[in-house]
Parts: sequence; C-alpha cells; structure tokens
Amino acid sequence: MDVEALKDTLPAPATEPSPAPRKKGMHWLVVVINCGMLTVGTTGGPLITRLYYSKGGHRQWLSSWIETAAWPLLLVIVVASYITRRARDPSAPLLLTRPRILLAAVPLGLAMGADNFLYAFGLSYLPVSTSAILISTQLAFTVFFAFLIVRQRLTASSLNAVALLTIGAVVLGLHASSDRPAGVSRGQYWLGFVLTLGAAALYGLMLPLVELTYKRAAAGGRVLTYALVIEVQLVMTFVATAFGTVGMVVNKDFQAIAREARAFELGEARYYTVLVWSAILWQFYFLGSVGVIFCVHTLLTGIIIAAFIPVTEVLAVVFLHEKFSSEKAIALVLSLWGLASYSYGEYVDAQANKKKTTSSESQALPSPN
Repeated sequence: MDVEALKDTLPAPATEPSPAPRKKGMHWLVVVINCGMLTVGTTGGPLITRLYYSKGGHRQWLSSWIETAAWPLLLVIVVASYITRRARDPSAPLLLTRPRILLAAVPLGLAMGADNFLYAFGLSYLPVSTSAILISTQLAFTVFFAFLIVRQRLTASSLNAVALLTIGAVVLGLHASSDRPAGVSRGQYWLGFVLTLGAAALYGLMLPLVELTYKRAAAGGRVLTYALVIEVQLVMTFVATAFGTVGMVVNKDFQAIAREARAFELGEARYYTVLVWSAILWQFYFLGSVGVIFCVHTLLTGIIIAAFIPVTEVLAVVFLHEKFSSEKAIALVLSLWGLASYSYGEYVDAQANKKKTTSSESQALPSPN
C-alpha cells in the first residue's frame, strides 16, 4: 500500500541484502494495475456516458457529477494504508500528506470539476467517436504545458505529434456536423465541438500540475508513496464532486433524477445501473491516470489515452451504431501517427539515457589494483 515511486528509492548498503528486486517488482505491479484501470476507464467511461444521453438522459450536470461521485471508494485505500502504518508504528499520523499539499489539491479539484462539466456537456452533443478524437488532442496540450510547468523537454517527435493531432482536429472541424446525433442542431454540435476541445486543453493543463504537486509533496527528502497520491486524489475528487453538486442543486437535477429514470428508454432499473457503472468506470479513469503519473510520468498518461482511441471508436460503432466517416478515419490515422511518432521519440530518448547511465556507472567503478 505504501509502495514508493521507483525514482525515489535508494540502493541499500552493501552490508545488507538489497530490497531492490522486490521493490522494483511491486513498482511494476502498481504500474500494470494503474494502466489497466486507465485503459478500462478511457474506453468504458465515454461509452456509458454517451449511452446515458442516447437513451433519454439530458442532465449535463448530473453526468459531470457522476464522474467523480465514486470518490468514497478511495477512502478504503486511505483507511487500509493507515491501518497498515498503525500496525507498524502506533504513533503513525492519520494522513501522510502535509496540509499545504492537501490545500494545493483544492484548486486542482475545482479544475477537475470544471473539466468534467465541459466534457459531459460536449459529449451530450457529439458522437463518442468524434469526442474521442478531439479528446486525443489533450496529448498536444499536455506536451505544451508539461514543457512550461515541469520543464519536460520538447523533442522533434513530440512537436511532430502536436502538429499531427492538431491537423486531425482541423480535419474534423472542416467536416463538422456530418455525423450529428439525432435531435442535435448544427449550433449545438459546434458548441459540443468547442467544449470538448476546451476539456482536452484543461485536462492537458491539469496533468502537469498534478505532477508538480507530487514533486512538492516529495520535497525535503520526503518519500512519495502511492498512499500519499491517493490522499491527494481523494481531496481532488471530493472537491470536484462538491463543484458538481452545486451545479446540480442550482439546475435542480436531484429532483429530476426520478422523473428522468421513469422516462429512460432502457427502463428505470437500467437507468440507475448506467449511473452506477458510469461512476465506477470514471473513477477507474481518474485513479489510473494519477497512478500512472506517480509511477512513470505525465506524458505516459496522455499516450495511453490516445492509444485507445481506436478501441473506443470500434466499440462506439459496434454498441452505439455510430457512423464512421472518411473524415474520422483520416483524423484517426493522423492521431495514431502522432502517437507513434511521440512513442518512438520517447523510446529513443530512454535508450540514450540508459546508455548514458550505464556509461557513468562504469566510469564511477574503482579500477582494479
């Protein structure tokens, strides 16, 4: 539960057995789990949200609120972490995170709530296949903001990815409204288009800010653990849910839930089933994204989200019977091309850094007498 980020671990003294293999194995287990949650949330969240809209749901504030409404599930992890630490040390604090870091998570939670609303509002007027391609542009925004905020180095491959993702969004824009859902006007379609791009930009800003928060949490030699990351995420999702709650109260969505459930095309029971699964799948998405940032870095989160665009596209065509136009195919190819370009650049950089590290370590070894 208190697994540390691999980059923060130190080698054990030579006189003691090194725990590195075990710690490294635990680290990669956490990586796999979080990548799996992010994958499930990335593909399942948009589909079930669009299902809500296509079968008679009309409440954008409810849809945005439900994205973080499952935040109490994080309490299970926080409590388990505390019980484990308490068993080892009776004086262990309830929370690992300093109050200053928890306060920094509050504006991030407000930004998450706003991003949820932009996305939910946009998806109410767009097909999932179009929304998924537009959301993939968050990788371009992440590259830009990561350069400004956490000094992530810009490379030719990352700039190429930004250019290709931008061109893909432009291609969709030039042929907009050819795939409008039933009952959506041209103006509403364009509003959804702009709001979804806004959601991508805001999320691209949030990811580097979350990474910066983790770096500050680890300042002063403090160990950055997964439990600490969950505590920060708990505050963010609670604040985002509170943000959505205010919107629902003002828009009188709570009073409308029962009425909307009775009119839902799939039936009242399935209406509530859709909402519950929506909450769970979106919690997987957010929990997986911050976990990947903790274990690796911000940009891998963007890569995974972009990489599963084709899966989301196929599932939308199969289960929601959406059209897949030639414009979407071109935009999808450009998005995947940008992803491949960026991934190749990251791989080349990683290999170069690995060789540099190996060379430095070999030079640091004492020469034999």
